[in-house]
Amino acid sequence: MSRRMSNVRKRDNGPEMAVRRLLHAAGLRYRVAWPVPGQRRRTIDIAFTKARLAVFIDGCFWHGCPLHATSPKANAAWWAEKISTNQARDVDVTAELEQMRWTVMRFWEHEPPYDVVACIVAFLEGHAATQGAVTSTCSSKAAMKSAE
Repeated sequence: MSRRMSNVRKRDNGPEMAVRRLLHAAGLRYRVAWPVPGQRRRTIDIAFTKARLAVFIDGCFWHGCPLHATSPKANAAWWAEKISTNQARDVDVTAELEQMRWTVMRFWEHEPPYDVVACIVAFLEGHAATQGAVTSTCSSKAAMKSAE
Protein backbone atom coordinates (compact mmCIF):
# COMPACT_ATOMS: atom_id res chain seq x y z
CA MET A 1 0.00 0.00 0.00
CA SER A 2 2.84 2.45 0.76
CA ARG A 3 4.09 2.08 -2.83
CA ARG A 4 0.66 3.01 -4.16
CA MET A 5 0.34 5.98 -1.80
CA SER A 6 3.79 7.24 -2.75
CA ASN A 7 2.54 7.55 -6.34
CA VAL A 8 -0.30 9.89 -5.37
CA ARG A 9 0.53 13.40 -6.52
CA LYS A 10 0.71 15.92 -3.72
CA ARG A 11 1.01 18.81 -6.13
CA ASP A 12 0.61 19.41 -9.85
CA ASN A 13 -2.49 17.21 -9.95
CA GLY A 14 -5.23 17.73 -12.54
CA PRO A 15 -7.60 20.02 -10.59
CA GLU A 16 -4.75 22.16 -9.26
CA MET A 17 -3.12 22.48 -12.69
CA ALA A 18 -6.44 23.50 -14.29
CA VAL A 19 -6.82 26.34 -11.78
CA ARG A 20 -3.19 27.39 -12.12
CA ARG A 21 -3.42 27.51 -15.92
CA LEU A 22 -6.47 29.77 -15.75
CA LEU A 23 -4.84 32.04 -13.16
CA HIS A 24 -1.74 32.32 -15.30
CA ALA A 25 -3.82 33.02 -18.43
CA ALA A 26 -5.53 35.82 -16.48
CA GLY A 27 -2.12 37.40 -15.93
CA LEU A 28 -1.88 36.51 -12.25
CA ARG A 29 1.37 35.33 -10.73
CA TYR A 30 1.58 33.18 -7.63
CA ARG A 31 3.78 30.79 -5.69
CA VAL A 32 3.30 27.02 -5.83
CA ALA A 33 3.76 24.75 -2.79
CA TRP A 34 4.65 27.79 -0.65
CA PRO A 35 5.72 26.74 2.89
CA VAL A 36 3.31 27.58 5.70
CA PRO A 37 5.34 29.79 8.05
CA GLY A 38 6.22 27.97 11.24
CA GLN A 39 4.88 24.59 10.15
CA ARG A 40 7.28 21.99 8.86
CA ARG A 41 6.11 19.91 5.93
CA ARG A 42 2.97 21.99 5.34
CA THR A 43 2.59 23.95 2.12
CA ILE A 44 0.02 26.21 0.50
CA ASP A 45 -1.09 24.88 -2.89
CA ILE A 46 -1.29 28.35 -4.50
CA ALA A 47 -0.05 31.38 -2.58
CA PHE A 48 -0.45 35.05 -3.40
CA THR A 49 2.13 36.35 -0.95
CA LYS A 50 1.57 40.10 -1.30
CA ALA A 51 -2.20 39.74 -0.84
CA ARG A 52 -1.64 37.08 1.85
CA LEU A 53 -4.06 34.73 0.11
CA ALA A 54 -3.64 30.97 0.55
CA VAL A 55 -5.55 28.75 -1.89
CA PHE A 56 -5.97 25.03 -1.31
CA ILE A 57 -7.47 22.55 -3.78
CA ASP A 58 -8.49 19.61 -1.60
CA GLY A 59 -9.09 16.13 -2.97
CA CYS A 60 -12.55 14.70 -2.33
CA PHE A 61 -11.23 11.36 -1.07
CA TRP A 62 -8.29 12.61 0.97
CA HIS A 63 -10.13 15.43 2.72
CA GLY A 64 -13.56 13.83 3.17
CA CYS A 65 -15.78 15.74 0.73
CA PRO A 66 -19.39 15.58 1.96
CA LEU A 67 -20.57 14.94 -1.62
CA HIS A 68 -17.98 12.56 -3.03
CA ALA A 69 -16.07 10.93 -0.17
CA THR A 70 -15.90 7.16 -0.21
CA SER A 71 -14.96 4.74 2.53
CA PRO A 72 -12.72 1.85 1.53
CA LYS A 73 -13.86 -1.50 2.87
CA ALA A 74 -10.32 -2.82 3.41
CA ASN A 75 -8.67 -1.25 6.47
CA ALA A 76 -11.79 0.87 7.05
CA ALA A 77 -10.76 2.01 10.53
CA TRP A 78 -7.29 3.04 9.37
CA TRP A 79 -8.70 5.03 6.45
CA ALA A 80 -11.31 6.73 8.64
CA GLU A 81 -8.56 7.84 11.02
CA LYS A 82 -6.33 8.95 8.11
CA ILE A 83 -9.05 11.14 6.59
CA SER A 84 -10.03 12.49 10.00
CA THR A 85 -6.38 13.41 10.62
CA ASN A 86 -6.24 15.18 7.25
CA GLN A 87 -9.34 17.20 8.13
CA ALA A 88 -7.88 18.15 11.52
CA ARG A 89 -4.67 19.23 9.79
CA ASP A 90 -6.72 21.38 7.38
CA VAL A 91 -8.40 23.13 10.30
CA ASP A 92 -5.04 23.61 12.04
CA VAL A 93 -3.31 25.06 8.95
CA THR A 94 -6.28 27.35 8.25
CA ALA A 95 -6.31 28.65 11.83
CA GLU A 96 -2.54 29.17 11.82
CA LEU A 97 -2.64 31.14 8.56
CA GLU A 98 -5.62 33.23 9.66
CA GLN A 99 -3.80 34.05 12.88
CA MET A 100 -0.96 35.38 10.71
CA ARG A 101 -3.55 37.55 8.87
CA TRP A 102 -3.73 35.42 5.73
CA THR A 103 -7.01 34.80 3.95
CA VAL A 104 -7.56 31.09 3.32
CA MET A 105 -9.66 29.75 0.48
CA ARG A 106 -10.31 26.03 0.24
CA PHE A 107 -11.91 24.42 -2.76
CA TRP A 108 -12.89 20.84 -3.55
CA GLU A 109 -11.27 19.20 -6.54
CA HIS A 110 -14.70 18.74 -8.15
CA GLU A 111 -15.45 22.46 -8.24
CA PRO A 112 -15.28 23.91 -11.75
CA PRO A 113 -11.89 25.61 -12.27
CA TYR A 114 -13.55 28.68 -13.80
CA ASP A 115 -15.63 29.17 -10.63
CA VAL A 116 -12.55 28.75 -8.43
CA VAL A 117 -10.61 31.29 -10.47
CA ALA A 118 -13.54 33.73 -10.48
CA CYS A 119 -13.61 33.58 -6.68
CA ILE A 120 -9.85 34.13 -6.42
CA VAL A 121 -9.89 37.01 -8.91
CA ALA A 122 -12.82 38.66 -7.10
CA PHE A 123 -10.92 38.51 -3.84
CA LEU A 124 -7.71 39.86 -5.36
CA GLU A 125 -9.53 42.72 -7.08
CA GLY A 126 -11.28 43.61 -3.82
CA HIS A 127 -8.00 43.33 -1.95
CA ALA A 128 -6.27 45.67 -4.39
CA ALA A 129 -9.11 48.18 -4.14
CA THR A 130 -9.15 48.26 -0.35
CA GLN A 131 -5.56 47.14 0.38
CA GLY A 132 -6.51 44.65 3.04
CA ALA A 133 -9.34 43.18 5.08
CA VAL A 134 -11.61 41.72 2.45
CA THR A 135 -13.48 38.53 3.23
CA SER A 136 -14.44 36.02 0.61
CA THR A 137 -18.06 35.86 -0.51
CA CYS A 138 -17.66 32.76 -2.66
CA SER A 139 -20.26 30.07 -2.24
CA SER A 140 -17.69 27.29 -2.27
CA LYS A 141 -15.70 25.30 0.22
CA ALA A 142 -13.81 28.53 0.92
CA ALA A 143 -16.87 29.99 2.59
CA MET A 144 -17.73 26.70 4.30
CA LYS A 145 -14.23 26.28 5.70
CA SER A 146 -14.06 29.81 7.07
CA ALA A 147 -17.28 29.17 8.96
CA GLU A 148 -15.78 26.17 10.82
